[in-house]
This record gives sequence, structure tokens and C-alpha cells, in this order.
Amino acid sequence: MLHDIHQQLGIPADYRQTCGMPEHQECNSLVPVGNDILGRPARLEAQAALAWNRMQMAAAIEGIKLQLVSAYRSVDYQRQLIQRKLDRGLDISSILQVNVAPGFSEHHSGRALDLGCPDFQHLEESFESSPAFAWLQQHAGEFGFRLSFPRHNPFGVLYEPWHWYYIGV
Repeated sequence: MLHDIHQQLGIPADYRQTCGMPEHQECNSLVPVGNDILGRPARLEAQAALAWNRMQMAAAIEGIKLQLVSAYRSVDYQRQLIQRKLDRGLDISSILQVNVAPGFSEHHSGRALDLGCPDFQHLEESFESSPAFAWLQQHAGEFGFRLSFPRHNPFGVLYEPWHWYYIGV
């Protein structure tokens, strides 16, 4: 199935070998975590959801508002994201620097969060200068989250200060 999706999107046949990322299966036991910033119902794997709720509350106690931009995404949703960008004329190599191929997104696992905060553009590198990012750098590990795509990461994905993955404590 992934092979067919990748072929339809024009993802290089050697992507699995060259991206350096593991495949992520779709989580089949998701729990609701409220709505994202666009009002869409968001879901996470149960342990990640507990950790997210604790982390969000701890940040709020310190005056930091963490906003949920994106959580679980299915393989098909990831396919649609890439297809929309292709339809706008972007080339696949540029797209894969921002959106990993279906099957490889940490969002499929139900353990990844894209986070934002008020007064900062969502999904933009400028988030790194926000008080929320400073708080996350200092405290996210206490809740089991790590920054997935720091500068110069080995996966060829552009720096994403907003993308955090739950690995557990």
C-alpha cells in the first residue's frame, strides 16, 4: 500500500533507505485531547495524551499558553497534504523537506504534536523566539517530549521548533 501511495505522489523509490526515519504505524487506540487551533477534534495515543495535558497545564501555571496545532494524522491525511502541495506546483523534493512521506510521519503514531502559542505564526521558524519554545526546551523532556527536527537533523527535514514527539519519561 505505501509503495503505491509513494509511487502516485512521485516519492523516490529509495526514500525508505535515504530518509533515515523509521516507519510509523497508524495508532488504532486514540483518545480525544480537545480541538486544535482550527477547531478540529484532535486525538493522541493515551500516554501521549496524558503527558500533553500535564505539560499544557504546567506551562499554563507558569503563564505559558501552549496551543495544539496538529496531533494524530492518518497515512491518507499525510498523502492528501502532499498531494495538495503537488497540485499547487511544488516539487516533491521541496515538499519532503517539510512533510515526510506517508508512513514515516511521527503524527501517524498518535505521539507527535505540532505546537504554537498566541502572537506567533504557527508552523513557522519564528516560533523558536517565543516564550513557549523557551519553556518547551527547558521542560518538555520532563513530560517525555523531545524536539524531533532540530537544526541540521540527519533526516533532511527543515528545522521545526514546533514539532514535539512523545518518547515517554
